[in-house]
Formats: sequence, structure tokens, C-alpha cells
Amino acid sequence: MAYASSTVGEAYAPVKIENETGNGGFVFVCEHASNYIPPSFGDLGLTEADRENHIAWDPGALGLARGLSRRLSSPLIAAGLSRLLIDCNRDIAAPDLIPECSELTRISGNEGLNDAARSHRISLSHTPFHAAVESVVSGRLLAGTPPAIVSLHTFTPIYKGTHRPWDIGLIYDQDMSLAAPALEALKSGTGHIVGDNEPYSPADGVFYTLNRHGQSKGLPHLMIEVRNDLIQSPEQEEAWADTLASILQNALDSLSATPETGATHA
Repeated sequence: MAYASSTVGEAYAPVKIENETGNGGFVFVCEHASNYIPPSFGDLGLTEADRENHIAWDPGALGLARGLSRRLSSPLIAAGLSRLLIDCNRDIAAPDLIPECSELTRISGNEGLNDAARSHRISLSHTPFHAAVESVVSGRLLAGTPPAIVSLHTFTPIYKGTHRPWDIGLIYDQDMSLAAPALEALKSGTGHIVGDNEPYSPADGVFYTLNRHGQSKGLPHLMIEVRNDLIQSPEQEEAWADTLASILQNALDSLSATPETGATHA
């Protein structure tokens, strides 16, 4: 998928902001929304099937993020290029910022990149994505309406031969103010198998966006991972959005009633 925009000879947008004027309590981010690779990069040595696979993006994550953005009247910032070019949810010093292997798939087009090539990819996608998140969050802070930051992802049922039993996972670090009520609601009210800092945790290096734009600013934040075989159609995306919208809103409302959590939220 490609976002339409015009730039130096190719049609794509490295980042798209949707529902920017939404006045709800959240800012949603989707770092792995797209599997688009601009033609100038070729196929990175991958087959078409590889480029449609989970290694290139998080299928279902953008639809879920859009559903939550609509239901909760909140902005969404979505990356427009494949994470195989550069992963917007990684520190620029991370070894897997531009992966040479993803899961078990070699990415020959990412091997042996020089500093200039790496810098080009950072400026092409990583920098504008985080500038957009910063702009939206800063605008909310200036307006006196600090948001909760929620990052939407999907994960594979099997990773490197290991079965993952969870239907959904919530990932958090030091601040549990959103995670705790959301975990409780998912476990007690949905029947789903819920991962608590599974299938990933901040120790896996996946918390870059939320640390940069949420945790470091004292804002409530949460990463949500849905197993991708449970979110394969628009109907499933909408169903998950229905489930999570009320859970997130209730979790956010609970912060206003319990200021002792330490989260900086009006």
C-alpha cells in the first residue's frame, strides 16, 4: 500500500496524519502501517510474497488504528514506508534499525549500507515520522490537553518456530497507569488470552516511540499487539476497535480519578 503524495519523482508519503483535529484523549501511532517500498530501492532482494509478509509491516494494525482514531476522536500518525527500509520504532543506533535479516528472511538489499545510505533512509522516513508525532503531541501540550500515547501493532502466531498463544498483548515499561486497567478489563471481560509484556517487552528494544514521545514526557502510554491471524479482514479490524475503544477510554478516565498514579494527564 502507498500513501499518495508527491515527492522527488516518486509517489508516496513517509508519514500521514489522520484526524489531526480530533479532540479525544489519545494520540495513536502506527509505525508499521505500510509495506510500501519506493521503486528506487528495488525489491531489496525479496520476493513479492516476502514484501507482503509480516516482515515488511504489521497487517491489520493500520485498520485497527484508524478504527480507534474514529471512535475516540483522536489523531493518528502512521508511517508510510515499510519497516524493511527503516524501522520507525527503533533508535537510530539500534542494530535492527535497517534489518539485514528479519525473522528467518535475509534482506540482501540492506546489507553493507554505507553511512550516506543509512542517513538517506533516516531522513526519508524515520525523521519525518517522529517530527509528525512530536508536532501533534506538542500541540496538545501547548493547548493544555496532554494526551495518552498508544502504539498499535500486530504479531505473528509463530515466530522462529515458537508458537505464541496470546490473542493480544499489552506492552508497557515503568508507567502502568494505562496498562493495569486495560489488562484487567481484557482478562476479565473478553475471554481473550492476554499477554502481559508479551509477545514483546521494552527489553526487546520495541519501546522507542513510546519512550520518546510518552514516557520521557510523563504522558500515559501503551503498546497494543494483536495476533495477526485474528485481524485479517476489515470486519475483524472493526471488531477489535470496538473492543479496545471502550477499554482504553475507561482506562484513561480512571487516571483522572486517581492522580496518584504519577501520570501527567489532565
